[in-house]
Amino acid sequence: MGAIDIFLGATLISYLIALVYVTVYCLMQVHLLRAYLGREKTPEPAKVSHWPMVTVQLPFYNELYVAERIIDTVCDFDYPKDRMQIQVIDDSNDDTVAIARARIDYWQSKGFDIEHVRRAKRHGFKAGALADAMPNVKGEFIAIFDADFLPAPDFLKSSVPFFADAKTGVVQSRWAHLNEDYSLITRLQALQLNVHFTVEQSGRRAADLFAQFNGTAGIWRKECIRDAGGWKADTLTEDLDLSMRAQLKGWTIRYLEENLAPAELPVEMNAFKSQQHRWMKGGAENARKLLPSLWRNKELSFSKKIHMTTHLLASSIFLFVFLIGVLSIPTAVAVTHFALPGWIFTGFLIASLAVGSVYYVANVRSSWRSLSQWKAFARFVVLFPLFLCLSMGLSLHNTVAVLQGFRGKKSPFVRTPKFAVGDGNKVSTNNYRSKKIEWTTIGEGLLGLTFLAAVIWGFWVDNTFFSLFHAMLAIGYLSIFVITMRHTFAGPEAFAKGDDEDGSNMLMVPRKKELVKAEAA
Repeated sequence: MGAIDIFLGATLISYLIALVYVTVYCLMQVHLLRAYLGREKTPEPAKVSHWPMVTVQLPFYNELYVAERIIDTVCDFDYPKDRMQIQVIDDSNDDTVAIARARIDYWQSKGFDIEHVRRAKRHGFKAGALADAMPNVKGEFIAIFDADFLPAPDFLKSSVPFFADAKTGVVQSRWAHLNEDYSLITRLQALQLNVHFTVEQSGRRAADLFAQFNGTAGIWRKECIRDAGGWKADTLTEDLDLSMRAQLKGWTIRYLEENLAPAELPVEMNAFKSQQHRWMKGGAENARKLLPSLWRNKELSFSKKIHMTTHLLASSIFLFVFLIGVLSIPTAVAVTHFALPGWIFTGFLIASLAVGSVYYVANVRSSWRSLSQWKAFARFVVLFPLFLCLSMGLSLHNTVAVLQGFRGKKSPFVRTPKFAVGDGNKVSTNNYRSKKIEWTTIGEGLLGLTFLAAVIWGFWVDNTFFSLFHAMLAIGYLSIFVITMRHTFAGPEAFAKGDDEDGSNMLMVPRKKELVKAEAA
């Protein structure tokens, strides 16, 4: 056996291993889908005779465009004023400080218990800010909102009653999307997030598995935070870390799919990528940190350990998607070299069917119920293949983040810039736009051209088994590359939304919960 045979054989085996990993992951998602479809309706919470003290925390870091809006929104809560403390935890170093100070002064004059919490140094980033604020928390419960959220006035009253069970440590609400229809990028983000906030979150609770606090739009029991060891800044996803530690201590997370908390999706590619990097790297960091203690836990069943392992390793799916893409070219050569029948790979189509069914239910049946059945189906048929292309195109960027997380390489917490385009702001003139080109962006462009060449080569030598896959990879990588470059250097035309170039009509601020539900349905 020659060197070429050994190389192509090893490539083929590696490709099949990666395919098996992705297939198993997709089948685990189907298990959650089954639990989701069989879930019971959320029972009505217990009646509250006396509203407990709640502290609302608003962690800020340079939130120039949304700081005033979230402060006003929280002060508009339909909750007894004397039972609510508001902490604006502000690590900003720009005009956000003055904007927040002005609104805090205004609401203090109206009798609200609201304070401006400032630190001399931004150590520990968001987790450090939340930990530093803990000694001054007055509430039995702590609600946390990122600056781009717009919770409904009855958010606290609709969530707090679910703490009647003394072992409930967290009540998490579902994210809705203020600007889902702003652009193709936001539609594809919403398509993915809808899976997490329906099938994954509700499915895990229905199957009695570990759920997750999503960093915002949720309420913690203060005692639970302390018992679980408090906020830690050793990972970039402090929310996932504390969620898992709390559940390992016996606390439960109650997920309310019907309670909607609208928020802004990133409209600019670099902002979206920074969010993806933080989530993917943080997931890997938490897997590295928590998996040993998980498997040492003698009280958890084997099935729970398997599902939690899958949960913690979720970000690694991009590593294997990247490997499948890169290895597919020499694998195509191996198929011809060894005269293999193409049907040996068809069994793995089950992965595509599995993930397709999960996304169909999460979106068509759960999130797009305001659309007609045929319109929702047509929308899915268009968006889902594009979503697969986008995911493939992001796999290099996200793989780098995952490997950094597993290696333990430390990096700063890079916040996702908020643009608030619906308030008349223009993305093209936004102070927080990134104008730096990362090496991964260049890599995405080169990979896109490589897979385009692979498509041409396949037709040239009459080896077209992988051509559709290579075409999707080419579309994904080249789209990510082109959009990233355009959003980095282009002017207003790169962000135009039809006739509404500043997006001023895209983010309608909902003031009633019924309107929020109607928009997100």
